[in-house]
Amino acid sequence: METRSCAARHMCTLTLLLVSVCPLCCSSSWMWLGVTSAGVPEKLGCSNLPLSLKQRDLCRKKPFLLPSIQDGARLAVSECQSQFRHERWNCSTSEQPPVFRYELTSGTKETAFIYAVMAAGLVHAITRSCSQGNTTECGCDARLQGGGSAADGWHWGGCSDHIQYGTWFSRKFIDHTGKNTSTTRGGYTLSGMNQHNSEVGRQAIEGTMSTDCRCHGVSGSCAVKTCWRTMAPFERVGVYLKERYERSVQVSNRSRRKTRRKEQRHLPVDKQQLIFFNKSPNYCLEDRRRGVAGTRGRRCNRTSTGSDSCNLLCCGRGYNTHVVRHVQRCECKFVWCCYVRCRRCESMNDMHTCK
Repeated sequence: METRSCAARHMCTLTLLLVSVCPLCCSSSWMWLGVTSAGVPEKLGCSNLPLSLKQRDLCRKKPFLLPSIQDGARLAVSECQSQFRHERWNCSTSEQPPVFRYELTSGTKETAFIYAVMAAGLVHAITRSCSQGNTTECGCDARLQGGGSAADGWHWGGCSDHIQYGTWFSRKFIDHTGKNTSTTRGGYTLSGMNQHNSEVGRQAIEGTMSTDCRCHGVSGSCAVKTCWRTMAPFERVGVYLKERYERSVQVSNRSRRKTRRKEQRHLPVDKQQLIFFNKSPNYCLEDRRRGVAGTRGRRCNRTSTGSDSCNLLCCGRGYNTHVVRHVQRCECKFVWCCYVRCRRCESMNDMHTCK
């Protein structure tokens, strides 16, 4: 009990410090829920979590959504690390908020992806909770019920995922204002850029939805089909956002007057495009001040020509080769009666790590 109380006091103190020093960081400190253990947020309670004042108020009003908020954060962090596992920046996190450190305020492509995937993860988790009947505030999307095409032999039914509620909650929980900031007139602020990218993440959930159907009829004739709309697995959403990351667009920073004067004309930005201010560092060398881990010690693929190749991942510094012994059970056979007999097989494999 004393340990839990100390942890709560420590988190509360850290939250107050973040509010006073960096309000923008505090509003994104909820991402810490993605790296902490399940059940911890409920034990600490809304008042002691690293949330902004608006997020804390929303948490108090809807405490039943706290497990889904954590699920969304963990889903997003996991997918970010999966998508970038072979890149120089591998979506590394800290155990203390803000979990993404430098990337949260750097205004780079990585900042754009983080905000997009976190907003998408929250929509996905909240919507899934609605469809599973875990909350009384939302359920299946009944707007399509009764529609369809009798001539083509199908109708809407089943439980369509109600992404409208999840999208609404994600905007309410993450965004600073209710205004649409997707405009290039005069450039963007960092807050406006983050809000635009968060909206791209939410729209990715809707853009990757699919229609599933089930057949009905005598002897499986499929005379009639019942169809419903369902969200894609979050891995597909991650792939979609990674493609947007690769094609992200650089925009002007409104807070930098020199940049604003230099760029006389502003190209329109599509609402489905990720945007960023600054070019990314190469992430090759460790920079503790910025929280950049560097690639030293990272495992690379000597025969690859992609981003995980030793040449690219190690930034031309070379790599070390280690011989690793791998022991596993093999050639298993069932012996009557009743056990399984296996051989112990060993293999020697080369492992390459960046210098």
